Amino acid sequence: MTEDKKDQYHKIRMERKKAQIDASIARADGEKGLLLVITGNGKGKSTSAFGMVARALGHGMKVGVCQFIKSRTDTGEEAFFSDHPNCEWHVLGDGFTWDTQDRSQDIATSEKGWQVAMNMLTDESYDLVVLDELTYLLSYEYLDKDTVLNGLSEKPEMQHVVVTGRSAIAELKELADTVSEIKDVKHAYKAGIKAQKGIDL
Repeated sequence: MTEDKKDQYHKIRMERKKAQIDASIARADGEKGLLLVITGNGKGKSTSAFGMVARALGHGMKVGVCQFIKSRTDTGEEAFFSDHPNCEWHVLGDGFTWDTQDRSQDIATSEKGWQVAMNMLTDESYDLVVLDELTYLLSYEYLDKDTVLNGLSEKPEMQHVVVTGRSAIAELKELADTVSEIKDVKHAYKAGIKAQKGIDL
């Protein structure tokens, strides 16, 4: 096939594709606050959520972040975003469950953290709320499932919420407007590479 023919076929395909995409965009005319769940075993769930934090702040929106499980306060994302006047950042965990090894303590910490989250989920001034690693609190049954699902269901109409973490329960995925599952294909950690500043921390 000649280059001219390739160019001609390409133009025809792109014209058809544009028509399909334009029609799809025209049909999607609704607007609402979204519940997004980012789950799976791959790296990048929190990173994706923090990308939305940056996007929202760029639009002048008010953002709240609740980090469950993790207890460290020296990450690059917290150092960057917590100084932003439109971003409220809370580190609410005691550390990974294999570090605490205390289920009663984990439950008490989770319940206390959920109250912080609920203050945001009932305040329509927050345009975006990120509940980082909330999925673990449900899969480990640290929080009552119905309490959390009801809290998410009753958030302000135009508020966006992002939930991250592995093993999202079926009911949470069913409630969500958008669910993304990140697959673990290859990870440097498995090759003995420690967490890297600016990439993992």
